[in-house]
Amino acid sequence: MITFISAIVALILGYIFYGTLVEKIFGIDKDKETPAYTKQDGVDFSPMPFWKVFLIQFLNIAGTGPIFGAISGILFGPAAYLWIVLGCIFAGATHDFLSGMISLRKGGASLPEIVGDELGTGVRQVMRVFSLLLMVMVGAVFVTTPAGLLSSMTSNWGFFGTKEFWCIVIFCYYLLATLLPIDALIGKIYPLFGIALLIMAAGVCLGIFTTDGNMPEITEAFHTHHPKGLQIFPFLFITIACGAISGFHATQSPMMARCLKNEKYGKPAFYGAMITEGFVALIWAAAAIKYADGSSNELAAKMAGNPANIVNFICNDWMGRIGAILAILGVVAAPITSGDTALRSARLITADFLHFPQDKVWKRMAISLPLFAISAILMFIDFAVLWRYFGWFNQTLSIFTLWAITVYLYRNNKCFYITLIPAIFMTAVCSTYIIMAPEGFGCSAAIGYTFGILFTIALSTVTIVYMRKRKNQIDIYNGNAI
Repeated sequence: MITFISAIVALILGYIFYGTLVEKIFGIDKDKETPAYTKQDGVDFSPMPFWKVFLIQFLNIAGTGPIFGAISGILFGPAAYLWIVLGCIFAGATHDFLSGMISLRKGGASLPEIVGDELGTGVRQVMRVFSLLLMVMVGAVFVTTPAGLLSSMTSNWGFFGTKEFWCIVIFCYYLLATLLPIDALIGKIYPLFGIALLIMAAGVCLGIFTTDGNMPEITEAFHTHHPKGLQIFPFLFITIACGAISGFHATQSPMMARCLKNEKYGKPAFYGAMITEGFVALIWAAAAIKYADGSSNELAAKMAGNPANIVNFICNDWMGRIGAILAILGVVAAPITSGDTALRSARLITADFLHFPQDKVWKRMAISLPLFAISAILMFIDFAVLWRYFGWFNQTLSIFTLWAITVYLYRNNKCFYITLIPAIFMTAVCSTYIIMAPEGFGCSAAIGYTFGILFTIALSTVTIVYMRKRKNQIDIYNGNAI
């Protein structure tokens, strides 16, 4: 329990102190007019109150990742707490804040355009494909999980309680959320979803303090507790993605950058939303392991391969019938509010690189329908396989974003180490994982670690040389201009 409480306090202190440092390094300008006003169109560029921007950003990024990922991640032991805290403060929140603020400075540009501006045209093209693939994967993943939970709650409703029916309902909502102006549906319904999530988090957190059960402390963090013996590095850092750092978040931050009224709201809206997601991840990680009386083996047995089982057990045992319904609705709301904006982001990314205006509904429909069709096809892939690939794609996307932000900071004479170190670390994680993981090449740890180290050194060297060369070219150009 001491470790859990300390982790909560650390997240708060991280927001206050490190978040302020990151904000200072970027250099916000409270007097600078934002794209919400300079490009206002009433559809995607629309000034919104800060509380709405924060709530939408939080719900956008808080899919099932900080819940299911945290439950699966605590199987590794208390190391999960360390990754959530350190990942959120030094990597995830920094990643989300800077991607959102750079987008704001670039007129609300989508992620592939930001990365392309910093890393070159070739990388821009790769990012366009990579981002779109991740967005439609998110759409597929975040339809099946809430549909499954809803069907379990309505199993006696006949066809109207089947998973297929709920998939259709959720897809119809996604289509409306993708096509309508952002404040017409998302801005109206998200506060309700937010209440459900807050009740869920508060109820589960209360259960952590009021129910019996053991919880492993930080002294046990430096070896894996995983029942299958999976190493902490790299598997933990892929398993817990959205609760620590997630490339998906950088696709969402530009969407809210188009609605931010003033740069002074950037830190609470972007950095703060990620820290809030860290709280959710910590709560579910702690609740899961306490429910299993501190045993990873017991937790794995109760989970039976599906973290949703733990969610159902905890909500029903700790919160009573009414509380359980509200809590499960919160868990349902989390993926739905990420899936809808993932597909909306996919539309915006496509529209940006096609230079296709989105002022008319039929134009939005022309881009959206093919994306929805691809997402629907992906739903037929086995969920466990789809989730693992989603996890790797998600973290790999964060590498592109972190390196692009590093180049941006370097060429603007700002302290680039705040993203350089996370970029190097996540490069090592993802390159090692794809070599060792069953869905990758399935090689031994020795081969995986060797490849990861060599690949990370090579990519880091190439990128650092590139950004220095580019900085020199800019300096020479500016000197000539003078």
